Amino acid sequence: MARPEPHVTVLQAIPKGDRGELAVELLTEVGADSIVPWAAERSVAVWRGDRAARSRARWRSAAEEAAKQSRRAWFPEITEQADLAAATRCVVAAALAIVLDPDATESVAAMVLPAAGEIVLVVGPEGGISATEADAFQQAGAVPARLGPTVLRASTAGVVAAGILLSQTARWAEAPG
Repeated sequence: MARPEPHVTVLQAIPKGDRGELAVELLTEVGADSIVPWAAERSVAVWRGDRAARSRARWRSAAEEAAKQSRRAWFPEITEQADLAAATRCVVAAALAIVLDPDATESVAAMVLPAAGEIVLVVGPEGGISATEADAFQQAGAVPARLGPTVLRASTAGVVAAGILLSQTARWAEAPG
């Protein structure tokens, strides 16, 4: 069985506390294929040394448990922590890259989606992404889009965006196999 298209990758700014595991659990349930922990400028939590390995292991465990519970055919990939350079490389490689921005004029729901390839969602930290990060993502080809009239937490924004996008694809129309 081939993996479903389009592939959804979420660049998740590392939230504080256990909100990272919550984001991973929900992203897995909704259908994200890859989750990239991103060390954004305004991230309160930063993974260094042994903490990086432990934190990534917790994210992987959360993804595996959620994948089993939701009867997914594949576990999502939890990558190494990304800095801005690695995050922009993900954006460059994408068929569509979206930076969640509550001030954007276009809505996530109005985006024209590719039928195949990779969709990358960039989820910033509490307080949003910095101007430097926004510029780097725009230069790499990402487009800003908002979710709605309210601002969601970093741990839930990606889940809502992924759900909106996946509901517009054949992935959610397919019968379980």
